[in-house]
Amino acid sequence: MKSNDAKKRLRIAFILGVALILVIAISIVVVLEYLIIQIKLVEKETLQSSGLFLIILFGVSSIVIGVALSAILEKFIIKPIDTLIDGMERLSGGEFCTRIDMGKVKGMKELSDTFNTLATQLENTEILRSDFVNNFSHELKTPIVSVSGLVDLLKNENLPQEKRKKYLEIIEEEIDRLSDMTTNLLNLSRIEKQEILTDKTNFNISEQIRTCVLLLEKKWAKKRIEFSLDFGEFYVLANYDLLKQVWFNLIDNAIKFSNEKGKIDIAISKKEKGVEIAISNKGRQISEDDKTKIFNKFYQGENALSGEGNGIGLSIVKHIVDMHGGKIWVDTSGETTTFTTLLIIN
Repeated sequence: MKSNDAKKRLRIAFILGVALILVIAISIVVVLEYLIIQIKLVEKETLQSSGLFLIILFGVSSIVIGVALSAILEKFIIKPIDTLIDGMERLSGGEFCTRIDMGKVKGMKELSDTFNTLATQLENTEILRSDFVNNFSHELKTPIVSVSGLVDLLKNENLPQEKRKKYLEIIEEEIDRLSDMTTNLLNLSRIEKQEILTDKTNFNISEQIRTCVLLLEKKWAKKRIEFSLDFGEFYVLANYDLLKQVWFNLIDNAIKFSNEKGKIDIAISKKEKGVEIAISNKGRQISEDDKTKIFNKFYQGENALSGEGNGIGLSIVKHIVDMHGGKIWVDTSGETTTFTTLLIIN
C-alpha cells in the first residue's frame, strides 16, 4: 500500500508539472501579444489576423513538447523510480532476494547496482542469522540437557565419590559454555551500539596480554599447551576494557583450535604506523573461503570453526579493532594459523 501511494503521488506531481509547463507557455504567448499591441510594434488588426494562428501554433507546439517530455520522463525517470520504490517495498517486507534493473543510464545503473549490493548483503546476513539461531539454539539446549541429566544422577546418594566429582566437573564445564555464549551475545549487542571510542588511556598492552593468558590458564593447562611470549614492553593509547576482549577472544580461539600438547606463539613488534600483535597456533587449517568470512557476525566455518564457538567472538574482535582505527587479518600456512592485529598509534 505504501508503495502504491508513493507511485500515485509521484505520477500526480508529474502530471501537474507538465500541466504547469503548458499553462506557462500559453501565458507567455498571451503576454507577448499584449505587449506587442501596447508598444504598437504591429497593428492590432494585423496581429488579430495572424495572432490566432500564432497562439494555435504555440499551443500545439507546447502540447507536443509536453507529451514528448512526458514520454521521456516516464521512461528515464518515473519508471525507474517506480522500480526502485517497488524494490524497496519488497526489501522492507523481508524479500531479500529482490533485485532491480533501472536501465543502462549511468546514474540509474549505479543506483541499481547499489540497491542490489545492499539486497545481497541483507540476504547473506539473514541466512547467517537464521543459521546462527538454529546453531545457537542447539548449542544452548545441549549443555542445559546435559546439566539436567547430571543433576538427576547426583541425587543418587549411593553414587561413588569419584563419579560424583567427575559429574560436577562436567557440570562446571557446561555452565562455563553457557556463560561464554551469553557473555558474547551481551558484548556484541553493547559494542555494536557504541559508535564513539571513549575512555582511552595509555597502558601497557604487553602486560594486558600476559594477564589474558593467565586468565585462560585452566583451558590451556587442560590441553597441555605451551606458550611462547616473544615481546618486550609496549604501550598504547586505547580503551583498556575493549582491547582486553580482543586478546581474550583471540587467545581463547587459539587454545580451542590448537592440537593437544601444542604451542601458541604471541609476538608484539613496533611498526611504522603502530604496534602489531600476532597470535599463532597449530591445528585445523582454515579454508580460503572461511578466511574471507571469518569476521562476519554469526559466521561459523565448515572446517576450522565448525562444532565449536558460536560465530560471535571474532565479530566482536573485528568491531573493536575497527573502532580503534586498526586492522586485523588471518594467515594460514600448513597447520599454522596466525591472527595479526595492527593498532594505529596517532
